[in-house]
Amino acid sequence: MSTYTITELAREFDITTRAIRFYEDQGLLSPSRDGAGGRNRVYAARERTRLKLTLRGKRLGLSLSDIKNLVDMYDSPKGSTVQLEGFLAVLARHRALLEQQREDIAVTLAEITAHEAECAELLKSNQMKAM
Repeated sequence: MSTYTITELAREFDITTRAIRFYEDQGLLSPSRDGAGGRNRVYAARERTRLKLTLRGKRLGLSLSDIKNLVDMYDSPKGSTVQLEGFLAVLARHRALLEQQREDIAVTLAEITAHEAECAELLKSNQMKAM
């Protein structure tokens, strides 16, 4: 069975060891402990996959709570009704958030366009007065 150190995972995924420890604190990862007093974290392939899923969820813009729910589903049988319903619920919440953000961006871009046009007109007027 392959195992990984925190440093190896940090290098592989181009993140800090601090980030990995944070995910552990959030319950997303639970490495075994080794060495004197259990000071060394030992990550199995399962933990590596959970980290990979966590980082994928972050790239998608999911909250840590949603990521945790999804990553926890990784342990249940693939394609189970509970897993699929949970995933659909997370996707629906995320879709609603993205749709709202898209609407907000469209409104903001329209306001910027209006301000740009107003500024351009004022500049043109100032240039005409200067002549």
